[in-house]
Amino acid sequence: MAGEQLHVLNALDVAKTQWYHFTAIIIAGMGFFTDAYDLFCISLVTKLLGRIYYHVDGAEKPGTLPPNVSAAVNGVAFCGTLAGQLFFGWLGDKMGRKRVYGMTLMLMVICSVASGLSFGHTPKSVMATLCFFRFWLGFGIGGDYPLSATIMSEYANKKTRGAFIAAVFAMQGFGILAGGLFAIIVSASFKTQFDAPAYEVDPIGSTVPQADYVWRIILMVGALPAGLTYYWRMKMPETARYTALVAKNLKQAAADMSKVLQVEIDAEPQKVVQSSEKPVNSFGLFSKEFLHRHGLHLLGTTSTWFLLDIAFYSQNLFQKDIFSAIGWIPSAKTMNALEEVYKIARAQTLIALCSTVPGYWFTVALIDKMGRFAIQLMGFFFMTVFMFALAIPYNHWTHKDNRIGFVLLYSLTFFFANFGPNATTFVVPAEIFPARLRSTCHGISAASGKLGAMVGAFGFLYLAQNKDKAKADAGYPAGIGVRNSLIVLGVVNFLGMVFTFLVPESKGKSLEEMSGENEDENGEVELEQPSGYNNRTVPV
Repeated sequence: MAGEQLHVLNALDVAKTQWYHFTAIIIAGMGFFTDAYDLFCISLVTKLLGRIYYHVDGAEKPGTLPPNVSAAVNGVAFCGTLAGQLFFGWLGDKMGRKRVYGMTLMLMVICSVASGLSFGHTPKSVMATLCFFRFWLGFGIGGDYPLSATIMSEYANKKTRGAFIAAVFAMQGFGILAGGLFAIIVSASFKTQFDAPAYEVDPIGSTVPQADYVWRIILMVGALPAGLTYYWRMKMPETARYTALVAKNLKQAAADMSKVLQVEIDAEPQKVVQSSEKPVNSFGLFSKEFLHRHGLHLLGTTSTWFLLDIAFYSQNLFQKDIFSAIGWIPSAKTMNALEEVYKIARAQTLIALCSTVPGYWFTVALIDKMGRFAIQLMGFFFMTVFMFALAIPYNHWTHKDNRIGFVLLYSLTFFFANFGPNATTFVVPAEIFPARLRSTCHGISAASGKLGAMVGAFGFLYLAQNKDKAKADAGYPAGIGVRNSLIVLGVVNFLGMVFTFLVPESKGKSLEEMSGENEDENGEVELEQPSGYNNRTVPV
């Protein structure tokens, strides 16, 4: 039959929600707050960078970043994040969650500050410096994904674990909001001090020299929230599951959790020997045993995160068109440089406030009631429906009178991404794999998502161009058009729905039950838990 669970892990599973749960959410969540701020704030300043460094004398419109520079500036952090997720995910299982957690944070603090500095004055040197440090900033951010999710899942109790992990992820929404609000404050302050005419009145005078400080300040402030939580991260004890199941130090695990939970916990030294001798607790990531037990689970978590991020990050394509269409952002030549930063930041903040933030917190509130599977399936279903509703009558939505309807459907698509797979794809990989591979598998799943983000952000940038080369954006080849791109995204969301059936339901189960770490050597765990770790789809 199933092996008996260790006292220290059982104490965590049945613990009532208490203060240390909230401190863990804040400490891990501030990492995500910083991640979102750093990743999204670049989109607020790219137009400004174009005006400052790529101004063309006599041009009708303000300068913009060339396509290859724009792709590098926006995409280099994604490349760093992907590498960081794989590397720090693996390292978190090798060295322990806590030891690696501080490294990622320091990297984020140093690179946030450094990305606002430039070695040289030429456009080439400024962009090269920016790209270099944003790659390493992304590398640090990447490490935060598997470590934050794993730490929170290993600290949480069974009953509310989903809500706690989702709450850490939901801090992203506040990070995006903070980025927008801070950009509004900085650009408005500079605009008051250094007023300038619109571009069409005075092309050179419309970008004041002080505007060069604005983008640097916005990028560098990302170091503050990360720096503030460093001390608290270092004070957190290593998770009991890592100490007991991976490091095999039950005495230390019991001592650490006795302090955290403020109860006496038996160290059970006799169980250390038993657990380390079990073959079920020794197979590696590339073994047949892993493939047999968790192969489909890993395929499920990687494929759904990959497909979700293709759709989620392609939103950047349509955002500027939508903002212009509903009059939130006037034509660039009618504004000065600081005014443009202000208007873009205001629009992004409104989107975050109305659509992004509420979706995340709906997931937090309902994930332990509805379950991960139901929320993910429902999210992908509605994203599919809304994408097709936008795509099929696309010409209807382009008329001026119907634009509000387009914005409404567009917002609903991203509400259901956040109250759906955007949150659940982060939660589930932290719950269903064995402790010694948990951080690695979460890192692999997250890296797969970032690969999807690159396809979404850059593949569709080229794909969505007009079929007529003459009407495509400057420097881009002809594409398949926005309507066909939306149809492709609808199909992507439908595939996400299909692959969701590979992901097991973990609601209300202990982590050891999900991963099969409590089995005896004959693997006779199924009799006691028919819907346990090896369940492929919805719980029975």
